[in-house]
Amino acid sequence: MTVIDTPTTLPTRTNPAAPDDTKVFAVLGEFDNVTDVLHATQAAHDAGYRQMDVHSPFPIHGIDDALGVKPTILPWLVLGMGLTGMTTGILLTTFTMTDFLPQPDFVPANFHGYRFLISGKPFNSFAAYIPVIFELTIMFSAYTAVFAMFLLNKLPLLYHPFFKSGRFRRVTQDRFFLAIESRDANFDADQTPAFLTQQGATSTELIYD
Repeated sequence: MTVIDTPTTLPTRTNPAAPDDTKVFAVLGEFDNVTDVLHATQAAHDAGYRQMDVHSPFPIHGIDDALGVKPTILPWLVLGMGLTGMTTGILLTTFTMTDFLPQPDFVPANFHGYRFLISGKPFNSFAAYIPVIFELTIMFSAYTAVFAMFLLNKLPLLYHPFFKSGRFRRVTQDRFFLAIESRDANFDADQTPAFLTQQGATSTELIYD
């Protein structure tokens, strides 16, 4: 009879929470209150961290300054498109009241202007154009504000590595999180969590992507 020896111990396996084919995306520092997370954010910015963000159940006054957030370009986009809408309204109303401007032959007759005189009002009665100009200005500005906001915020965001964290779910209830991403030049998988602990974080967690 041939006897086959079988191993008495099972082969070791790596930590399933951090497989070899993944990389660290960020470190999450959890805080109990607004004051601690605000002070920790300011300390992180003073220490040279730049690729970071704060997640909380409600807006925190002063957090933008602590993070060093620069003003967004969105107001300038809205202003530009609002002026574009206003210009479009002026040109549209002026053109539709004009019957003496030369037009190419390929333009349909329905697109030609038609002078509509009422009660002896002048051709360029600007007061009569205000509703159209106002509505186009508002429409261009509103649509730009909505869609540009989505694009700048990269929405809709159907997946994020933070969704893997069970503790992060309390960010909509009573917890505050400071996240420092691994793409930051000063990030270190060992030193950065220790830094957050020194700043008062009740717990730290490495998030893998």
